[in-house]
Amino acid sequence: MAWPQLFFLHPVSLYQGAAFPFALLFNYLCNMDSFPIPARHFFLLAGGGVLAWAAMGPFAVLVFIPALCAGALICSLGPRDVHRCTFSFQMSWQTLCHLGLHYTEYYLQEPPSERFYITLSSLMLLTQRVTSLSLDIREGKVKAASGGLGSRSSWSEHLCEALPYFSYLLFFPALLGGPLCSFQRFQTRVQGSSSRCPRHSFRALAWRGLQILGLECLTVAVRGVVSAGAGLDDCRQLQCVYAMWATVGFFKLTYYSHWLLDDSLLCAAGFAPAFGESPGEEGYIPDADIWTLETTHRISLFTRKWNQSTARWLRRLIFQRSRAWPVLQTFAFSAWWHGLHPGQVFGFLCWAVMVEADYLIHAFARGVVRSWPARLLYRTLAWVHTQLIIAYVMLAVEVRSLSSLWSLCYSYNSVFPMVYCVLLFLLAKRKHKFD
Repeated sequence: MAWPQLFFLHPVSLYQGAAFPFALLFNYLCNMDSFPIPARHFFLLAGGGVLAWAAMGPFAVLVFIPALCAGALICSLGPRDVHRCTFSFQMSWQTLCHLGLHYTEYYLQEPPSERFYITLSSLMLLTQRVTSLSLDIREGKVKAASGGLGSRSSWSEHLCEALPYFSYLLFFPALLGGPLCSFQRFQTRVQGSSSRCPRHSFRALAWRGLQILGLECLTVAVRGVVSAGAGLDDCRQLQCVYAMWATVGFFKLTYYSHWLLDDSLLCAAGFAPAFGESPGEEGYIPDADIWTLETTHRISLFTRKWNQSTARWLRRLIFQRSRAWPVLQTFAFSAWWHGLHPGQVFGFLCWAVMVEADYLIHAFARGVVRSWPARLLYRTLAWVHTQLIIAYVMLAVEVRSLSSLWSLCYSYNSVFPMVYCVLLFLLAKRKHKFD
């Protein structure tokens, strides 16, 4: 999932769990030739509407309106204009909703509704699907609706052409969470029968269930450790390093658990790869690669593997289209997409600087560290430093109050990103000198 506050993730998991029987039912019906393709689209669309209303209440209108408008724009515009218009409309709408959250939190000093947080998270995921589909149309990977809304076709024909787009934007397995599923994979799944046998589906779901259970047990244990020790507000000196590491450990375990739950729901509906299948370049990539995230000594690798489908979406949307400072532009857009809270702006810009420093530091180390004992020591120290910097960034992104952000900046934890900033300055100066 994205970066919204953690306290609403457990209600989301309840709604995701309630959607499991309907996902399994959809998977079962897709194996029946008597279940026509339009009915499959209606099933997914209706399920999305019901789930949105159950989870968000009246705030669901804030998701339905941009989905309908984006679908109308996709059906009426040509391939050259569709991405620019849909991107502008979707980000404008999402920004207005985030400004409403800012107004409630910072001006009115009132806690926003839990359902409003769920709505904003769903809007962020909707933005991913809208922009991914519009890019596919502009690049010719997906054929646009023929004729557009202004053609002489009847309204029933227009609706038949637009139905796959609307069902993709609001299909219930991906409405509240989950990796980004491309429109091509979505269409392939809806138009075809299940390619996996029930035994493989059960094995994949059982394995994910065991992982979720293990992560939840670890989460409970880490929560007990965090609550027993000094908090971030009352810690002193080096004690703040331990408090930061333990708190972010709880955050990460919570995200891993919910990513696996979201992935399981898509798997139950048949949109995830079959057991043992490797997704293609435009296929499906699960968000959680826990082993790599917890063992890597490279901040850049952690960045690519954290919330993998979102990282790949940002790379395609911003990074590959930026002519200057692509890393900085990508992280700046990510802060905008997440809501532009002060902690998010600071955290994502700090993350961008850390990634730039990571490239130079490890490129320099490859030419200096040669013996295997030195490489082992270097990797160990780099791993510790990477985990502490990531913890610092995550904590900055998660905090909502300016006082908590200032406390983090003035704590001993700021030493870790400062070390990388100094190394970035020295190595960039050295590289410029030799160039």
